Amino acid sequence: MTATLESIRSLRNRVLVFGHMIRFSHSVFALPFALSGVLFAAHRTGAFPSAWIWAWVVVAMIGARSAAMAFNRILDRHQDAENPRTRDRALPAGVLSVRAAWIFTLLSAALFILATSQINRTAFLLSPVALAIIFFYSTTKRFTWASHFFLGLALAVAPVGGWVAVTGRLEAAPFVLALGVLAWVAGFDICYALQDVEVDRAQGLHSVPAHFNIESAFTAARLCHVVAVLILASLVYWLDLSPWYLAGIAVIAAVLVYEHRLIGPGDWRNLNRAFFDMNAVISVVFLGASAAGVFL
Repeated sequence: MTATLESIRSLRNRVLVFGHMIRFSHSVFALPFALSGVLFAAHRTGAFPSAWIWAWVVVAMIGARSAAMAFNRILDRHQDAENPRTRDRALPAGVLSVRAAWIFTLLSAALFILATSQINRTAFLLSPVALAIIFFYSTTKRFTWASHFFLGLALAVAPVGGWVAVTGRLEAAPFVLALGVLAWVAGFDICYALQDVEVDRAQGLHSVPAHFNIESAFTAARLCHVVAVLILASLVYWLDLSPWYLAGIAVIAAVLVYEHRLIGPGDWRNLNRAFFDMNAVISVVFLGASAAGVFL
């Protein structure tokens, strides 16, 4: 009995280590946009997908995001070990082996491909492209300050995937949503990079704050978020949504204004609150706005 309990505790601790490595709780950033893609496609086609499609979209999102985060941790393990903010992560701290992280990455990618194979043929055929995009992001900080926009591109795959899950084809509308997601993500990632400016410069890594300056980074982040709100608002016309959708976008705009008031040049005390809490709220509000725009 004691041996069984120890095995259960060991397994639980192992799961927690992997979950912390990939920041599983942060799935709330991308998943609502994938589900919104499903909602919008159903609204456009008039055919509401089955519960199985919804379930497989969620599984696909979990697999893709887990693979992307684990791959990012593997590539960044040496830089993370030299950064006081990240040296306690599982890989640089030695809590998890690189081999285990690679196995987890491959299994997560396989889960993603399996999920797409259960959705439709187009989703399955596009799955390697999606994986290539989300893996490529992890390399970009080594050669371009535009890495934030590649992260935005990686998350922008989510709503396009949700649309394809319902329609089985690529169309213009989900790419408009994807552009909005890209601008939103780039904006908050520029803000997040502010805390690592000196470390990034020392390690030869690239970001908007490290390449330009702090004030320019704040300006770029604000501009990205203005563009994001405008693009997301335009979907009311692209998809013939109800005015309730715009009410949700107004709430998102207000949250973004509050987010930018939480931090300022040289003041990162509220950065985690601005980055994690406020953007999680935005994701959930957008899903609610999407549902309201479709059903009300």
